[in-house]
Amino acid sequence: MTFLSLCNGKDILNIEKAIPIPLEKLFDFPNHPFQVNDDKEMENMVETVKTGGIIMPLVVRQRDDGNYEIISGHRRKRASQLANLKEVPCIIRDLSDDEATIIMVDSNMQRTKILPSEKAFAYKMKLEAEKHQGQRTDLTSAQVGQKLESKTAREKVAEDVGESREQIRRYIRLTELIPELLKLVDEERIAFSPAVDLSYLTEDEQYVILNIYDYDEKTPNVSQAKHLKMLSQEGKLTADKIEEIMGEQKPNQVEKFKLNKERIQKILPKSIQTEKQAEDFIVKCIEEHNEREEKKRSYER
Repeated sequence: MTFLSLCNGKDILNIEKAIPIPLEKLFDFPNHPFQVNDDKEMENMVETVKTGGIIMPLVVRQRDDGNYEIISGHRRKRASQLANLKEVPCIIRDLSDDEATIIMVDSNMQRTKILPSEKAFAYKMKLEAEKHQGQRTDLTSAQVGQKLESKTAREKVAEDVGESREQIRRYIRLTELIPELLKLVDEERIAFSPAVDLSYLTEDEQYVILNIYDYDEKTPNVSQAKHLKMLSQEGKLTADKIEEIMGEQKPNQVEKFKLNKERIQKILPKSIQTEKQAEDFIVKCIEEHNEREEKKRSYER
């Protein structure tokens, strides 16, 4: 989504003017679901801001206290802080809560990498906003109206973000996970499909899963997660049963080669944030080392 599209395709230069606003008067959007990390990407953004300033103004709306709420531009604000700017250009827009939510989500969906947790809460917020936007008053049955509205809203969200309606539903289910398990999904330690099934477990049952992971780093596969979900819904899932299911030998399961995570994390580049990225980086380093050793041996022959 381009900046112009946020303004309904109109020539923003002829309609709205960016004005400088002090950083201390800019506040994050309530329950903003997208992370703003001081990673390598942020370092690059800071350098860009230092040399060229903020090219694309932030989109904000005024609060009752005279300050401003950021609709689009949370990372630009952070980069400006790190670049020691005092103020940034902003477009002030008059938006309802639902309009602001939809623009906030849509503008952030252009990021190159979006975590499952970010999608989960963003889709949930956008769905609720779309429901409010599309409410109908010409239906005699409130129940029928809600069903039609819900379907229409989910279709709209699916179309906007390029996902199926079912995938939207599955992502939103992740918001039912306890924060610790959702973090494991973001870190790619729990796969997406098992995570969706685990979201149907009670909070206490989910904490049993977490305790098992903390003890020996076991996570459920698809079939195990489905089994856990079924027993939970039947009211037959106990801590002992969870341990029994989690202890089952998985197909083609072999003992994992484990590394000291804290020791490795201290020397990894800041841009590496997931276990998969760390594995790829380590493998690449080993491959390059082996190539150097092979060249050295060839010279000695």
